[in-house]
Amino acid sequence: MDKNNIIGLLLIFGLVMAWSYVTKPSEAEIARQQEVQDSLANVAAEEARLAEQAEITQIDPNLAFEELDDSTKQAQLSGEFGPFALSGAGDQKDYIIENELVKVTFTNKGGRIKEVELKNYQKLIVDSSKNEVYLPLLLLEDEKNRFDFDIDVAGVAGGKINSSSLYFAASPAGDKITFRANAGAGAYVEQVYSLQPDSYEIDYDVNFVGMGALGSRADNIEVNWVNFIDKIEHNTTYEQNYTSIYYKEINEDPDNCSCTSEDQTNVDGKPVKWVSHSNQFFNSSLIAENQFKQADLSIEMLDASDSNLKKFQSKLQVPLNNNSASMHFYVGPNEFNRLASYEVDLEDIIPYGSSIFGTINRWIIRPMFNFLSGFISNKGIVILLLTFIVKLVLFPLTYKMLHSQSKMGALKPQIAKVKEKNPDDAQAVQMETMKLYREFGVNPLGGCFPIALQMPIWFALYRFFPASIEFRQASFLWATDLSSYDVFAYLPFEIPFYGAHISLFTILWAVTTVIYTYYNTKHMDMSVNPAMKYMQYMMPIMFLFFFNNYASGLSCYLFFSNILNITQTIGTKNYLIDQEKIKRQLEEYRKKPKKKGGFQDRLADAMKQAQAAQAEKEKRKGKKK
Repeated sequence: MDKNNIIGLLLIFGLVMAWSYVTKPSEAEIARQQEVQDSLANVAAEEARLAEQAEITQIDPNLAFEELDDSTKQAQLSGEFGPFALSGAGDQKDYIIENELVKVTFTNKGGRIKEVELKNYQKLIVDSSKNEVYLPLLLLEDEKNRFDFDIDVAGVAGGKINSSSLYFAASPAGDKITFRANAGAGAYVEQVYSLQPDSYEIDYDVNFVGMGALGSRADNIEVNWVNFIDKIEHNTTYEQNYTSIYYKEINEDPDNCSCTSEDQTNVDGKPVKWVSHSNQFFNSSLIAENQFKQADLSIEMLDASDSNLKKFQSKLQVPLNNNSASMHFYVGPNEFNRLASYEVDLEDIIPYGSSIFGTINRWIIRPMFNFLSGFISNKGIVILLLTFIVKLVLFPLTYKMLHSQSKMGALKPQIAKVKEKNPDDAQAVQMETMKLYREFGVNPLGGCFPIALQMPIWFALYRFFPASIEFRQASFLWATDLSSYDVFAYLPFEIPFYGAHISLFTILWAVTTVIYTYYNTKHMDMSVNPAMKYMQYMMPIMFLFFFNNYASGLSCYLFFSNILNITQTIGTKNYLIDQEKIKRQLEEYRKKPKKKGGFQDRLADAMKQAQAAQAEKEKRKGKKK
């Protein structure tokens, strides 16, 4: 290396040393740089801790809440429940309040009713040995049931907290219990239940106190009510057909969803007074103090193998008044007078039928039955007396029918002569028979009108017995429940459409129906339509399949009715109707001048036209050949 190179390197080294000296940071600058490095280190550590906590939550979401450390618990609850963090965890506990009629069990998880036991009623099941077993009757008892509402709270996921996820602090006091979920700073959500004495009514209030600061709106809440309807009755088929959601719009008659299929009803924009989840004989109803803004109702049919009948869901928009809402639960039996005492048409959930049939049941049959029950405790005897009273009231119609039959019976010899003159001409026989009826003043339909007038009562009674709780588990003779089918004997196999049991009341009804039909029609001429002669005997046999699974109270009534019908028919025809007098009256009428244009003339003209049309049709057929 030459001299010039050495001098160059020394100069470069000197410059570097001089620059280092000039740019060296002061002690204050060194301290500031250290602070920055320390802050960055703290941020990295906090990010690592949060990442680790998030990793725990994401990788193992089933990790028990109790296994987390206190700080993690608090962080998790705060993130999920916000100001309600202290109510987000706890131990589920049950509380009971009761009166003479019900025992109501509540749970602090969601602050709701867990089950209601009706003390004066029992659930009947038949075990594998065909023994009847009675159990406590519970409503609202299914673990899958829900009754909750959303609470608007700013700063939590979705901006809402559902009441079912909170553990409410309970304060029982006699026949009243208060559930409260605190949100700090004097804010809380409160549910208050008050059980009325000697009643199935539970007053229910929801209060939002100091919630405005938490972002809770104060106009309404949406209650979500899910109810799995239990199988309570012996006759599950008819229980299912009489179980539905009923509701009443303000200033409208009550209505209901379908009883036999899945259904969904949206009462949108129309105020609703109450919604009832009704079984055949019991109901759980929610009645608004004022009104519900709207209601979305749905019914889901469950499989026959399921322990429940149906799944009911009602979503109700409940308006708040000063951050509070008042409602009333009715959880109890379908007792007409008790439901009617609310004066909101709640008694219309009892399936007595609509139109004239329901009217007859509610205001004629039911009061008569209740009056008789006030003197006689045995419901079977009451049915017998009820049958007798109905027959007594309808006797004028029965007498008219039997009198008309006697007139037709008196003309039987003349009709026989007509048949002898026209052995092969059915139309001629019909025409000549109608002439005889017109000549002697006999109305062939006179015996039908009284029967038609009795039909509304028969149809009403068809709905009355399986809808009236008074017959539920009421025994008479071999029947243990007049609201269900009676079982005289079980079969070792099941007959399609008939069942695996024998209803003796149904068999007695069928036998007496055949006897009554034979005696009542033996004087009637069936030659014009021979099929009717056999059809009238086939009907009781066909209805054996139907009534074998129907309410034994109805088949018992029909059996008593047949006995009284036979007695009335024999007594009236033999002792009250003078057959010789009828013959004289017919002869006197035959001699009188006849007015034209009556019903029988119009019927005869119609038959002539039909006969002429048939003759013309046969004539055209003959020409074609």
